[in-house]
Parts: sequence; structure tokens; C-alpha cells
Amino acid sequence: MTDRLLVPSQKIVLVNGSGIPKPADNQNTDDILPARFMKETTFKRMGEYVYFDERFKDGQKVVEHPFNNPKYSRGSILIAGANYGTGSSREHAPQGLYRFGIRGIIAESYADIFDGNCATIGIAAVRISREDISLLVKRVEKDPETNVAVNLLAKTVSYIDKIVGCEIPEGTRQALINGSWDAFSVLQRNEDKAREVATRLPYLSFQCFKPQFS
Repeated sequence: MTDRLLVPSQKIVLVNGSGIPKPADNQNTDDILPARFMKETTFKRMGEYVYFDERFKDGQKVVEHPFNNPKYSRGSILIAGANYGTGSSREHAPQGLYRFGIRGIIAESYADIFDGNCATIGIAAVRISREDISLLVKRVEKDPETNVAVNLLAKTVSYIDKIVGCEIPEGTRQALINGSWDAFSVLQRNEDKAREVATRLPYLSFQCFKPQFS
């Protein structure tokens, strides 16, 4: 699959935005990105297919679906339930969410592979308690313009006058806040070093191995 994000990885410390509430448990990658759309050779259009089979029934848009509802059209932080991203390991699911506009996910827990895939494309996926998710969902449903802030330095989720602690694997947190979450961008920033190492590897011909990171 081609079409990486093609931008240098940035330091991700604070993710701000309005929310999209979808708090059901066990939302799987097959629902997030249906398998038939994986035939495309790039990720460019994956945002169009997020939750496609839930958002469209008999050719008609399901307006009340949170990913269709105009109330949440500016949302960039998804609020989910427990075991989010379970099912197949397809990278297309977080790629689709990213291209839909999602930059942060707040859930009770995640499937491990989905969690890792989010980290590699710069989606901040944090965990808060079920009770705190319920309170956040109620607030966002009442006022969709509510600003939700995920602070990776402080490990908090805040909105209005409420601040709750959140969890995220420490390795992921460090990669996001240090801007080292995308291995491709790390290679771009260190192209000279990569080339120098390539010349010292006895099993590679540097004349044949000319990495193009740009």
C-alpha cells in the first residue's frame, strides 16, 4: 500500500477539538473500514469509507449516525467505548479515521494492533474510565461545540471545567511528544546517516542501494 502521510512527523503534545460520540464497545476494524474498500492502491480516499455500511443504508445517508450528523461535522476527537478497533489488523481502519479528520481517540480500551497502528500515523489514542467516557459523551451530545483537549504531557483529558487523568503506553506517548512516531520521517531526517551505514554493510552494494527518502 502506497501513500504514506508524506509529511514530517510533528511533535504531538496537545490535541484540541470537538468530539464525535460513538461510545459502543467492541467496534471492530471491519465496521470502521469495510473490507471491499481495501482493494484501492492508496489510502487517499479511505476517509470516505469510514463506517460506510453504518452510514449508508439502501443508498440513503443515515443522518443520525455520528459520522454523518451535521452537529459533529467539525469533530476531530472520537469518543469510543471498550476494546475499540478489535477484529482484523488492517491498517486501513486508522488510516481512514485520520483522513476523515480524526486526530485523537478517547476510549476505555483498544485492541493492541489497532492501538499500535494509530501511533504510527500520529493519532493520539488515550484511555479513560467508562464513567468518565459517559460523562464526556453526555456533554458533547448536549453541546457538540464543546472543546475537548487531550494533553499528552500532563496525561489528561479536559473539557469545560473538568479535568480527568488518561492513560497511554509510555513508549507511544514519548514517540508522539518527541516527534519520532513515524519511522519514515525519522529516516528522512537522518538520510545522511542512513546512507553512511549502507556503505558499511557488507551484504549491500551501495551502487545498487540508493535509498530515496524524499
